Amino acid sequence: MQSRKLSILADLPVRLLPRRRSLLLAGIAAGSMLGVVAATAVAPGGPGAAIALDAVVERLALPAAEALGDNSLPFAHDVRVQPGDTLPAIFDRMGIDDADALAFISSSETGRAAVRELRSGRSVTGLVEADGSVSMLSLPLADNERLRIERGDNGKLRVVPPEAARLTKMIEMRTGTIRQSLHRAADEASLPDEVTKKLVELFGTVIDFHADLHGGDRFSVVYERLYDAEGLAVRVGRVLAAEFINRGKKHLVVLHQQDDGRDEYYTAEGRSLRQGFLRSPMEFSRISSGFGRRLHPIHKSWRAHNGVDYAAPVGTPVRAVSDGVVEFAGRQGGFGNLLVLRHQGKYETAYAHLNGFAPAVKAGAKVSQGEIVAFVGSTGWSTGPHLHYEIRIDGVPHNPAEIDLPEATPLTGAELELFRRNAEPLLHRIAMMSRTATQVANRD
Repeated sequence: MQSRKLSILADLPVRLLPRRRSLLLAGIAAGSMLGVVAATAVAPGGPGAAIALDAVVERLALPAAEALGDNSLPFAHDVRVQPGDTLPAIFDRMGIDDADALAFISSSETGRAAVRELRSGRSVTGLVEADGSVSMLSLPLADNERLRIERGDNGKLRVVPPEAARLTKMIEMRTGTIRQSLHRAADEASLPDEVTKKLVELFGTVIDFHADLHGGDRFSVVYERLYDAEGLAVRVGRVLAAEFINRGKKHLVVLHQQDDGRDEYYTAEGRSLRQGFLRSPMEFSRISSGFGRRLHPIHKSWRAHNGVDYAAPVGTPVRAVSDGVVEFAGRQGGFGNLLVLRHQGKYETAYAHLNGFAPAVKAGAKVSQGEIVAFVGSTGWSTGPHLHYEIRIDGVPHNPAEIDLPEATPLTGAELELFRRNAEPLLHRIAMMSRTATQVANRD
């Protein structure tokens, strides 16, 4: 019941007093630990219950109450985009009644791009006056950027350049347990959508997020979040460390900055997961058939099905599962539009029934892991839009879900020692959250 109350309170708009805005960031630092603190709460009287204190009461003269002008106190909102949301619907939930703001956003290409980025799970933050007009609004853009709009002293709206915004970087920690889906667990943990996507990217080489997730799987993550002068979240920074426990097996990575300035992630032992093979070439979608023999949907006879099919709408992006070179991109019999990539000598991956290819995909072109190389279609022998995906080793198809795939070169020597020293405080934070989640699970 207590967690439900906290959830309800979190959804309520916050009225900001001018003198309290500067204090809000301090509250955010404590609030970033709320998930951990709330998870360790115990019933009164039980083990670990708070010690009862004798109250000492002293009567103090109170200052005279000061009337507050309603029009001077904006409401602070931070709402999560829901499936099917439109900007007017989001405005309605935020209590915004501002036709000028809608017109201002739709009048520029950047504003229209922000509207296109209103995908489920992303956040919209803002300050709203008592009359429903926008004082400040922050909308998500691509590449983890934000569109920030403010109303100036002259009453006109303007776009605030990112470099002009005074931002404070905070470190946040979140942990969650999967009951129904990863996105549902992330929402319950108040994890930003950008961080959820990063988790999938980080662990996509060891977990197939379409097929491998299991009830009771847990995640813990430490990440940066940037707040503006009003204490509203503007955007997410880097993920510093993350742990994902899948079917009882622990996977953990920590950020490490290379000598050339690039950010890479390594396990506690110094192994890199980035340059392995992604377990799936797709973002979240429903698997329509597994590996093995199946009844061919067109020829109506049992045939070997050397791969995995992912059902997805036409046009869904398909990613390269590893760095490689385009071996073939074109039409090939029952495969329809087929893409074949060559990786590390003996490894090949094939992507079939495609609607089309990314513009840069030509025979001999190099591709990077995670790069969009094609789009789901229904060409060739296909009864509906889906991706057929194969891994071939020395030309022989293998089940992508069952084979061991190569990983990148690990850290060694002095660089490994430096990584371990820098990783120690982050590993401590992850361990603390993991212990807390385990204690809560045991009590449940």
